[in-house]
Amino acid sequence: MDERIDIWDADGNPTGKTALKSEAHREGWYHPTVHVWFYTSDGRVLLQRRAEDKATDPGVWDVSVAGHVGAGESPLEGAVREIREEIGLEVSADQLIPITIVKDSRDHPGGIRDREFRHVYLCRLSQPFGALTPQQSEVAELRLIPLLQFAEETWGLARPGEYVPHGAQYYSRIVKEVKKRL
Repeated sequence: MDERIDIWDADGNPTGKTALKSEAHREGWYHPTVHVWFYTSDGRVLLQRRAEDKATDPGVWDVSVAGHVGAGESPLEGAVREIREEIGLEVSADQLIPITIVKDSRDHPGGIRDREFRHVYLCRLSQPFGALTPQQSEVAELRLIPLLQFAEETWGLARPGEYVPHGAQYYSRIVKEVKKRL
């Protein structure tokens, strides 16, 4: 979906301008996004496999929930909305634990120049896995994997091409943050 998003400067400050997501990606303008990592009390992490027709990183494993923050939305509001849209869960903002903000710049095939400030959150998955409803246009599959397996597969990027390449440092941070809460 080509939604309207806020445009930020390279230092992470709102410019007061908005644009369609496609225009921001074409021009390489910075904008806010969200990542929400769900984990279970028994030490598993929820992953989504991106839909095969996604413009970026189709068919590979990624964060539990991710998306763009809509124009006029706060990152926290965007995270709550994306959770509802992508996996069908209703969560309140106070259930989300802010972890970090990551400035990221990545060029994709097809002229997509993704420049984002990624707001990263954790959230304990308290609902049963069967209660999740993946959004067909975004999510091909959901799975829970043990944190140790996730760490082994992502820290050294031991399985290139199977995960979105967010980088070993990013994945290591997620593992450490989840581990602190178990």
